[in-house]
Amino acid sequence: MGVDYYNILKVNRNATEDDLKKSYRRLAMKWHPDKNPNDKKEAEAKFKQISEAYEACSFSFWGVLDKQQTSDCNRTSRNSFRCTELNETERMKCCVNIQVLSDPQKRQIYDQHGEEGLKDMPPPGSGGFPFGGGSGGSSKGFNPRNAEDIFAEFFGSSPFGFGSSGPGRSSRFSSDGGGTFGGFGGSNENGFRSYSENVTPKKPPAVESKLPCSLEELYTGSTRKMKISRAVVDANGRQAPETEILTIEVKPGWKKGTKITFPDKGNEQPGQLPADLVFVIDEKPHDVYIRDSNDLLITKKVSLAEGLGGTTVQLKTLDGRDLSVPVTEIVSPGYELVVAREGMPIAKEPGNRGDLKIKFEVRFPTNLTPEQRAGLKRTLGG
Repeated sequence: MGVDYYNILKVNRNATEDDLKKSYRRLAMKWHPDKNPNDKKEAEAKFKQISEAYEACSFSFWGVLDKQQTSDCNRTSRNSFRCTELNETERMKCCVNIQVLSDPQKRQIYDQHGEEGLKDMPPPGSGGFPFGGGSGGSSKGFNPRNAEDIFAEFFGSSPFGFGSSGPGRSSRFSSDGGGTFGGFGGSNENGFRSYSENVTPKKPPAVESKLPCSLEELYTGSTRKMKISRAVVDANGRQAPETEILTIEVKPGWKKGTKITFPDKGNEQPGQLPADLVFVIDEKPHDVYIRDSNDLLITKKVSLAEGLGGTTVQLKTLDGRDLSVPVTEIVSPGYELVVAREGMPIAKEPGNRGDLKIKFEVRFPTNLTPEQRAGLKRTLGG
């Protein structure tokens, strides 16, 4: 069995024309070589496959044949059918007959010279029809039109700025025919002509949206589900609303300003690439802790007696642990106690953490008895 065009387009054999258009738009945009500079060869091959598959699956034929012509075609002439339903021999005969009958010039050539007379007709885009072999090409098989011409029909003025030889036409591909994917001959080994160094894809600025996260989420990590609404271009080239749920894996240690990009998930406009959607991490204020890069800061109040005589600070960590921190030194003005590796995770250093820094406020008594004052003087040597 030959190439399964339906499988290439990820549709079933009962797919409607709108289904084919929608699938083509999605796949062609995904695999266009300008969008895949790091996998150019694979993208070129995929892009040609997708274009050929769309051309094959979407090309329906309506013809009015007389009895003799109907017997040649072995199909009821008033029904619409797709060329992929026939084997190669049937397809060539049927396509030639029906295409010729709908064009007086082609019919005259066919009547005088038969199928051989059609081989030397101009390639698609210059008066020919899409099922000839082209000059020097094979007379069998399916020779689709120029891949970027099909692309330009969907996206209007191409978002990738193709060079063109006429309205809506591209000069990257030639239409020489031949090969598994006929009609895609070119000047290099992959059948693609080289890109212009001045070509710049026309892509709108990214759409940015804040993603507020609690300090606990940024400490432990979390999974967020975000429902988005955006404008997309449908199979008919019109904008339509679409909703989608995106999953964001918030990594431990991410900081405010971290960006998560979803390529092509922003709004679409006819004739342009879809915009990227970017979520920007925003940090919610915390009731207890303040973040300082990879460190956590906290302020604790202690009495004068605790500051002088020692105490133990009881804390609840951001991941829910109970942490006891003994204070054995005298708490002087500006004193800061550092607890190593109890700060925020360091995103670029898995397993490593910043520090927890405890600052103190000493509560002084508002009243002292004469005896207390005398006792303090004796103790402190005042």
